[in-house]
Amino acid sequence: MRRLVALVLAVTLAACAVTAVTEPVVVIGKNGQTLRGTATGRMNGDGSFSVTDGQLTCGGNYNSLSMETTINAQVLCSDGRKGIVTSTRESSGVAGHGTVRLNDGSDWTFIFGSAAANF
Repeated sequence: MRRLVALVLAVTLAACAVTAVTEPVVVIGKNGQTLRGTATGRMNGDGSFSVTDGQLTCGGNYNSLSMETTINAQVLCSDGRKGIVTSTRESSGVAGHGTVRLNDGSDWTFIFGSAAANF
């Protein structure tokens, strides 16, 4: 019985240790400009993302607990542009693709997850 209690306690504590998942992100503009960074989903629902090419940095927040396949989020860039990210997740929830539309009319595409790591 003691072994069973110890096993249950160990599994419970191990599950609590995973509080965030971070995945790579690659964003590509129509002119070929490429920004790389990460998206992090936290167990409390505070998701965030940030990408940069060394000159331009863009980032924002999202609800990482959302069960929707498509998530919209606001994005703000270091040059003052802002816009909307539309992200579609694959069934794993930690990979997918999407678009970014900034207030200057520019459209960007992105991928996140293991495919972005290999880009």
